[in-house]
Amino acid sequence: MAKKLGTQNRNLSTIVEILNNSLKTRLSVILKLIHRLRNKKTDLTGLGIIALSATAVTGLLLLFRSLGGLEPLELRIFDQMVMQKPDEGPDPRLLVVAITEEDIQTLKQSTITDETLAESLEKLQQYQPAVIGLDIYRDIAQGSGKEKLEEQLKKPNIIAIAKMGITGNFEVPPPPSVPPERIGFNDLLQDVDGVVRRNLLFGNLNAETTLFSFALQVVGAYLTPQGIQPENSQANADLIHWGKAQFLPLQPSSGGYDKLDASGYQILLNYRSRRNVAKQVSLTELLNNQINPQWVKDKIVLIGYTAPTKRDLFLTPYSPAEKQDPKMAGVLIHAQMTSQILSVVLGENRLFWFWSEGGEFLWIVVWAVAGGTVAWFVHHPLALACSNIGMVAIIFGTGYYLFLRNAWIPIGTPVLATVTSTALVVTYRAYQAQYQHQIVMKLLGQNTSPEVADALWKNRDKLIKSGKLPGQKLIATMLFTDLKDFSTISEQMSPEALMEWLNEYLEILATTVQKNKGIINKFTGDGIMAAFGVPVERTTEKEIAEDAHHAVNCGLEFGERLKEINKEWQKRGLPVVQMRVGIFTGPVVVGSLGGKDRQEYGIIGDSVNIASRLESCEKDRQTSICRVLIAKETLVYIEPHYLVETWGHLALKGKHQTVDVYRVISKKSPPANS
Repeated sequence: MAKKLGTQNRNLSTIVEILNNSLKTRLSVILKLIHRLRNKKTDLTGLGIIALSATAVTGLLLLFRSLGGLEPLELRIFDQMVMQKPDEGPDPRLLVVAITEEDIQTLKQSTITDETLAESLEKLQQYQPAVIGLDIYRDIAQGSGKEKLEEQLKKPNIIAIAKMGITGNFEVPPPPSVPPERIGFNDLLQDVDGVVRRNLLFGNLNAETTLFSFALQVVGAYLTPQGIQPENSQANADLIHWGKAQFLPLQPSSGGYDKLDASGYQILLNYRSRRNVAKQVSLTELLNNQINPQWVKDKIVLIGYTAPTKRDLFLTPYSPAEKQDPKMAGVLIHAQMTSQILSVVLGENRLFWFWSEGGEFLWIVVWAVAGGTVAWFVHHPLALACSNIGMVAIIFGTGYYLFLRNAWIPIGTPVLATVTSTALVVTYRAYQAQYQHQIVMKLLGQNTSPEVADALWKNRDKLIKSGKLPGQKLIATMLFTDLKDFSTISEQMSPEALMEWLNEYLEILATTVQKNKGIINKFTGDGIMAAFGVPVERTTEKEIAEDAHHAVNCGLEFGERLKEINKEWQKRGLPVVQMRVGIFTGPVVVGSLGGKDRQEYGIIGDSVNIASRLESCEKDRQTSICRVLIAKETLVYIEPHYLVETWGHLALKGKHQTVDVYRVISKKSPPANS
């Protein structure tokens, strides 16, 4: 008999050890993983994550930019800034004689004849213009009046045009009677989207011949009599001094360009006005002497087609906003170029300037870092969205402010850097949050209610510190259970059957505890140690009372569930049992217990001991299937809602002072409605 009892006791000890170690091992492994995770990612948190995201984003954007992928975005932003900047109005030094559709119909000349053109030039010369720029091809005679036109073209203040093209020879040669020094090419450079944003000042027709643009020749003819002529810099072959301006050509990556064909000598075109770059008169008005001579005297006069049927029309940055006439006539674009060159040479404006590649790189890096930093430290979605909107507004505001001062810096790229860096860090934080969520749920979520698990997650920063749960003092309600006569029952069952039967019983306890918003801290063989009000601190009397209610209600539910399972067990020939419950409300200390390699979530304090002693006191006084004992400290929180039986002041094991003990009988029925 003694041998049999020893074997059964060893079986019971084995079961108790397995149950105890199950939770301890799980918590120890999880806390160890947290500790290793924290140590492993120390270098990748905070500044490390920000630096990593900024580096990755900047590298990818610069690579994409070097392939020309961001140029369309920057050009669209450039166009928007051109449209938004203040309109300077017509240049008072210019007059445009526009050959309109109405002129063509009135004169019945689809192409203006030499005679009409000669008459127009003759009338203009009577008004003493400084320069006449003829933006009309005349390599071939048109109609009658060839001799008259050639006579007019000999005047020294007339600049004629040719088309340079890309063949190495003139695509459209200049008028034969005009000397080369009074010839300018009227080729317009178009970006990949067909928009004219650049001004080609001069380029090589072939290896031996350099040609100057129509606008450059017109301005030169206007300023040379005033003693203002361009000079090459001896220090820099690309630098040209002209009046108060210093001309430097565009580079392949100037401003928002990424892979610009910068051949020739190009500058960024600064549009003066959307519709009124200069005063305009029609050819018919000129021929009918309907113009004021003062509009011409000492001015630059440009003559060219604006009639749509001549198809000398081009897209400009203004085009997206112009629904009816999105394109601008070539002669008006040449007027824009002429006005720009005049303004910068005379010191009224300045040419566009650009940051160096190093400056642009730093500009992009700063915003990649800013986006990552904000994403790391700002957690609220609305605040994060507002912060990003603010950063984007600053980028656009800075870019537009500099644009108004003739600087073009990348805007789209730093905006993408900000947004992408923010997205990367938010993604990392989401991953980290999900991982931490899994850790917390594994740590305590399996033994607690969803409400407590949610509270754990919301307070995860307080709960997880260097891989441990730091010690915390709080008020909680502790609950202990034990089976009556479990030793006798264990003698009658094999270890395998005992384990299966016991797990079925403990599953009921665990489910009931979770239902009542508690956590199971330990399995004590045939019982449990549960807590209500941990690990998140309950600070108000109302919250502490709720925990006491949940604990006492849990104890009563144990009895109801045990009645049901006893009936099932009886049918299956398994033992039927009674249980004891001890509950106490008071201060406890919670946190991680153990070393770094083995830890468990511990709850310690005198309140724990009292709850345990209440469960085991006077074991023979078992008048119900589930005896629930509480102390006065718990009763004060639940008294109005439960029927209790006074057991008096009892001396509990290990306690010097007696404890006022009560048995909870049942919940009080709510009063009937009157």
